[in-house]
Amino acid sequence: QVQLVESGGGLVQAGGSLRLSCAASGRTISSFAMGWFRQAPGKEREFVAAINWRGGATDYTDSAKGRFTISRDNAKNAVYLQMISLKPEDTAVYYCAASSRPFYRGRFDDFVSWGQGTQVTVST
Repeated sequence: QVQLVESGGGLVQAGGSLRLSCAASGRTISSFAMGWFRQAPGKEREFVAAINWRGGATDYTDSAKGRFTISRDNAKNAVYLQMISLKPEDTAVYYCAASSRPFYRGRFDDFVSWGQGTQVTVST
């Protein structure tokens, strides 16, 4: 089982930027798709972005397209989420997750390992 630890969250003003990091340990993540999800208070956890095992293909929820960029460094066993032009509606706990498959296929239940999350708060 891989352990995932997120970092980089915080409080930022609307229009600002944050870069989230996800450090993996216990097992290499280089063979698996990785994803970022978020959960706002009172809402269900939702998909934000995913990246395939070699980083050649990515996918984003519509609200993240053009503002968020997911990337990975398999040599460092890490995944990142660069967020720009942040909006108050981006406020949530952000989770890193590892899939059991090399390619993201749009299924929430493919993600079998989860971090504890990092809080992102965007103020007006």
